[in-house]
Amino acid sequence: MLNWTTAALLAASAVSSPGAPLPDHEQITAIPPELEAQFQEHVIRKGDSKEERLRLLIDFVLEAPGLNLQYDVGTTRTVAETYRARKANCLSFTLLFIALAREAGLKASVQEYEQVLVWYLQDGLVFNSSHVNARVEAGAERQTVDVGRNVLISRYRPKIISDERALSFYYNNRGVELMADGDLVGAGRHLDAAVALEPDDAAVWSNLGVLSLRRGDAPSAERRYHKALELDSRHGAALANIVTLYQRTDRPQLAADYRRRLQRVQFADPFHQFMMGMDYEKRGQFSMAASYYRRATRLHDSEPAFYLGLARVYSAMGELRRAQRSLTRAYALKDENARKALQAKNEERRQRAGSVARQVNH
Repeated sequence: MLNWTTAALLAASAVSSPGAPLPDHEQITAIPPELEAQFQEHVIRKGDSKEERLRLLIDFVLEAPGLNLQYDVGTTRTVAETYRARKANCLSFTLLFIALAREAGLKASVQEYEQVLVWYLQDGLVFNSSHVNARVEAGAERQTVDVGRNVLISRYRPKIISDERALSFYYNNRGVELMADGDLVGAGRHLDAAVALEPDDAAVWSNLGVLSLRRGDAPSAERRYHKALELDSRHGAALANIVTLYQRTDRPQLAADYRRRLQRVQFADPFHQFMMGMDYEKRGQFSMAASYYRRATRLHDSEPAFYLGLARVYSAMGELRRAQRSLTRAYALKDENARKALQAKNEERRQRAGSVARQVNH
């Protein structure tokens, strides 16, 4: 995943080292000679058309005997590091795939999904992320290529982003990962590079606040959290972080004020409601879980996973009729979403074919 957002939970000590070096933009996306040689052999020399090169490229990156890249959420890597490790999170995979696609003469862009449902807990940090994949055009063909083959829950449609924004995600991710490892010097370098590329990204400012707090600089953390909230007043991680800060610095009234703001945001967030439902379900408190799942469906009625959650807890409660209704709704939404995706793809192909025909007639 990309664009990690952190919430400070526990104090951590920094390692006594000069800190991880900061790669420049070219070092992040450079194709190493060994990869270039394999790419030329398996893709360029065999692909006579753009469409064929795209097909060969997908097979080369995702399948054996090519790179056979495996999904690995833990580390954000440069293109060269991804090649050597044969592992990639969504950002590392996308950077590598787009570099190769452009080398093959294809039009390729990074595509971002905002607010996806993925949270991790590691070393006293809560990670929340958005998601990226590659959008590639090959002649009349357009395709989305993604290393994360599991079901992705997203509130919004994807959007094409600039290379600069994608690079800021790299620096932000590495900054958070280094902070989790205790390398506060290296983390600072990377987060500063991220905010230099994307100064209006609330997530980076919130992460910089966490870094300040880990350095013991509460006033700087407060300023950075406020900056994040100026950019996005409903940024959940920044709100959670500033509540933690005010609790630690014995300012209960401010903590209570921002906690109320955070609760209002969470109450209107279907993903938060869904996560609360999952938490209560795991604890066996099925009635509470059902109330959160129902709230999630009211806020976002087109997500099958929400109804599957309801079906599970209703079944556990012995309410089999309601469980069956929820299950039926979940499968209906899956079919509807698949149909809409197919319609959108066919419409895109039709429009592209029409555009090509107009160019030929002209």
